[in-house]
Amino acid sequence: MGAPMVINLLKAGHDVAVYNRTPGKAQSVVAAGGTVCDSPQAAAATAEIVITCVSDSPDVEAVVLGEGGIIHGARPGTLLIDMSTISPSVTRHIAQQLATKDIAMLDAPVSGGSEGAEKGTLSIMIGGTAADVARAEPVLGAMGSTLTHVGDIGAGQTTKAINQIIVAGTYWSVAEGMALGLKAGLDMEKVVQAVGSGAAGSWGLTHRSGNMIDNDYPLGFRVRLHQKDLNIALETARELGLPLPMAAYVEQIENGLIAQGYGDEDVSAIARSVRDMGGLDQ
Repeated sequence: MGAPMVINLLKAGHDVAVYNRTPGKAQSVVAAGGTVCDSPQAAAATAEIVITCVSDSPDVEAVVLGEGGIIHGARPGTLLIDMSTISPSVTRHIAQQLATKDIAMLDAPVSGGSEGAEKGTLSIMIGGTAADVARAEPVLGAMGSTLTHVGDIGAGQTTKAINQIIVAGTYWSVAEGMALGLKAGLDMEKVVQAVGSGAAGSWGLTHRSGNMIDNDYPLGFRVRLHQKDLNIALETARELGLPLPMAAYVEQIENGLIAQGYGDEDVSAIARSVRDMGGLDQ
C-alpha cells in the first residue's frame, strides 16, 4: 500500500524522500518523482513530516527507534505519522521516546485496502493532539477521503482494531450466507442484489462476495495481515478484560488458512473454511 500512497502525495505536489526495506519496491515512486534514501534516518533528516507504513509493531520500533532509525535523523519539531497497524501500547511507547527529542507523533492507521490506497480514498483513524492533526491534514488528505480524529495518541490504533473486528465478523457472515445460497442452488448474483439492498448491505458483501462465490481470492488485503491485526485486537481486549469470542474464532480460522498456504490471499479467503465445512468443493 505504501507505494500508491506516496504517489498520491507526489501528485498533490509534496516533495517526498523515501526509504523502503525492500529497495526494488521503490521503483514506482522514483518514476513518479520521489527520491530514495538509504536509511530511515536519512529520509527523516530534511523532512517536516515523516510517514511510516510497515507491517507490525516490531517493524515500526526498528524503523523509528533502531539503529539508523528516524529518531536519529529527525529534527526537533518534526511530526511523525505512523500509518501502520500496530499495538496501541507500542504506539504510546514510541511516542514517549520521540517526545524526548521534541518530535511529535500521530497514529493514523487506515482502512480501504489496496484499492483505497491507489484511489486516495482511504479512511484514516487518527490519534494525537488536535494541533498535530491540523498540521497533518494537507498530507493525510492526499491519501484519504475520510479523516477522523478519534482521540489521544494510541486511539487511532484502538479504532483500527475495532475496524478489523467488524471486518472479521462481516466477512465471516458473508461467507456463511454465500455458502448457504450456493448449497441451495440459488442465482447468487440475484441473491447479492437482494440482500445488499437491505439491512445486510455492507462493503464486504458488495466488494468481496464475488470472491467467495467464485472461490477465487485476488489480493486486496492479505489474510496474514488481517490475522496479525486480530491478534492486536485480542491483545488489547485482554489488557482491558474484555472477551471477543467472534474475533478469536476468525483469528483461528485465519491461522489455519496461513498453515495451508493461503496467507497471501485476500482476507475474503476465510470463505474457504466455510466452503470446506459445507463440502462445496468436493
